[in-house]
Amino acid sequence: MKIIRALGEVPNSARNGSVVLGNFDGVHRGHQAVIGEAAALAKKQNSPLVVVTFDPHPRVFFRPHDEPFYLTTVEQKARLLAALGVDYLVLLPFDKEFSIQPPEGFVEQVLVKGLSAKSVIVGFNFRFGHKRSGDGLLLKEFGASRGFDVTLIDAVASAGGGIYSSTHIREHLIAGKPARAATLLGRPFEIVGTVSKGDQRGRELGFPTANLALGSYIQPAFGGYVARGGLEVDGKTRWFDAVANIGNRPTLDGKTVLLETHLFEFNDDIYGREFRVALIEFLRPEQKFDGIEALKERIEIDSAIARRMLKIRSVGAP
Repeated sequence: MKIIRALGEVPNSARNGSVVLGNFDGVHRGHQAVIGEAAALAKKQNSPLVVVTFDPHPRVFFRPHDEPFYLTTVEQKARLLAALGVDYLVLLPFDKEFSIQPPEGFVEQVLVKGLSAKSVIVGFNFRFGHKRSGDGLLLKEFGASRGFDVTLIDAVASAGGGIYSSTHIREHLIAGKPARAATLLGRPFEIVGTVSKGDQRGRELGFPTANLALGSYIQPAFGGYVARGGLEVDGKTRWFDAVANIGNRPTLDGKTVLLETHLFEFNDDIYGREFRVALIEFLRPEQKFDGIEALKERIEIDSAIARRMLKIRSVGAP
């Protein structure tokens, strides 16, 4: 998959394609359904599959002081879209000039001149143009007059009737329900970052940890988690069973929110390496213990529970 960061860089091979529009934070099952429809159409038309999204997310531009909310980084999003068979990912800078563009300006500059779109596919709640004034029906009108087809995809719901949405996934993560979030995502929620060197307190306790700052990610519920840690080995991600904690370590008078992950049967030095942490289950809320020994005892209990849960999980299909 080729990543394009400006409309002036669009190659001829990306033109006359099936173009999917959206933010796609999380690339959840609803997004996957929209892109799946577009992929089928691209195959039928023998055209490239192009995803157009925005960086930063419009919410970051309009509400810069909000708490972090991202489910995926741009790099994660790109990896997931590539796995879905996308040929081109167009990342449009969302700035003031872009935000005040009227709907017809967006269509003309992006879809007509920028991409020469043959067909456009959007989800049921897609909005575009200044003050979100354009919707799917208006996009169909523009398509009819400018020579491209428009397909609107209805909301996709789970077997239980709940709509797949990034908002619902964030709510589950904040509530300490990573398994429910995984059901909507189609995979466990992951936080990816570079391992930083901490104060070595975990190593002193007998549980060395790989520490990640949460950065722009949403903050899941503080506390202990059953987790898996992923490291690139020989060009492929190797996964290790783990126990993790998200919070500011009140027992150790911590001030910074960290994701600390202890990998079982692992002793390598991974400082400075990219590290993926998948949250599998929530174990307990964060708490302040009476002292170091009480904290160590709790980590031992959490680790035993995590090992048991992950062993049972490994018996099933991977």
